[in-house]
Amino acid sequence: MHSGDRAPDLRILRGTPTPEEIAALVGALRALTRPQPHAAPSAASAWRRSARPSYTPPWRRSALPR
Repeated sequence: MHSGDRAPDLRILRGTPTPEEIAALVGALRALTRPQPHAAPSAASAWRRSARPSYTPPWRRSALPR
Protein backbone atom coordinates (compact mmCIF):
# COMPACT_ATOMS: atom_id res chain seq x y z
CA MET A 1 0.00 0.00 0.00
CA HIS A 2 1.35 3.39 -0.93
CA SER A 3 1.13 6.30 1.45
CA GLY A 4 -1.14 8.16 -1.00
CA ASP A 5 -3.74 5.38 -0.99
CA ARG A 6 -5.20 6.16 2.42
CA ALA A 7 -6.01 9.10 4.65
CA PRO A 8 -3.26 10.28 7.00
CA ASP A 9 -3.37 8.94 10.54
CA LEU A 10 -2.48 12.33 12.03
CA ARG A 11 -3.41 15.80 10.86
CA ILE A 12 -1.96 19.03 12.20
CA LEU A 13 -4.74 21.64 12.34
CA ARG A 14 -2.85 24.59 13.82
CA GLY A 15 0.70 25.70 14.28
CA THR A 16 3.88 24.39 12.78
CA PRO A 17 5.27 21.63 14.98
CA THR A 18 8.82 20.47 14.48
CA PRO A 19 9.50 16.89 13.41
CA GLU A 20 10.74 16.21 16.96
CA GLU A 21 7.44 17.43 18.45
CA ILE A 22 5.43 15.24 16.07
CA ALA A 23 7.64 12.26 16.94
CA ALA A 24 7.09 12.89 20.66
CA LEU A 25 3.32 13.06 20.13
CA VAL A 26 3.26 9.86 18.09
CA GLY A 27 5.38 8.10 20.71
CA ALA A 28 3.06 9.20 23.51
CA LEU A 29 -0.03 8.06 21.58
CA ARG A 30 1.55 4.67 20.85
CA ALA A 31 2.44 4.20 24.51
CA LEU A 32 -1.15 4.95 25.53
CA THR A 33 -2.69 2.52 23.05
CA ARG A 34 -0.26 -0.36 23.59
CA PRO A 35 -1.73 -3.19 25.68
CA GLN A 36 -0.12 -3.39 29.09
CA PRO A 37 1.23 -6.74 30.25
CA HIS A 38 -0.67 -8.28 33.13
CA ALA A 39 1.28 -8.59 36.34
CA ALA A 40 1.41 -12.03 37.89
CA PRO A 41 -0.78 -12.24 40.97
CA SER A 42 1.26 -12.18 44.13
CA ALA A 43 0.82 -14.70 46.90
CA ALA A 44 -1.48 -13.49 49.67
CA SER A 45 0.29 -12.63 52.89
CA ALA A 46 -0.65 -14.26 56.19
CA TRP A 47 -2.21 -10.97 57.28
CA ARG A 48 -4.40 -10.87 54.19
CA ARG A 49 -5.36 -14.55 54.49
CA SER A 50 -6.40 -14.00 58.12
CA ALA A 51 -9.10 -11.59 56.96
CA ARG A 52 -10.79 -14.30 54.90
CA PRO A 53 -13.83 -15.92 56.55
CA SER A 54 -12.65 -19.47 55.86
CA TYR A 55 -9.21 -18.93 57.35
CA THR A 56 -8.36 -20.77 60.57
CA PRO A 57 -5.17 -19.60 62.30
CA PRO A 58 -2.55 -22.34 62.86
CA TRP A 59 -2.90 -22.19 66.65
CA ARG A 60 -6.64 -22.90 66.39
CA ARG A 61 -6.15 -25.62 63.80
CA SER A 62 -4.02 -27.59 66.24
CA ALA A 63 -6.77 -27.55 68.89
CA LEU A 64 -9.48 -28.88 66.60
CA PRO A 65 -10.31 -32.61 66.71
CA ARG A 66 -9.03 -34.63 63.79
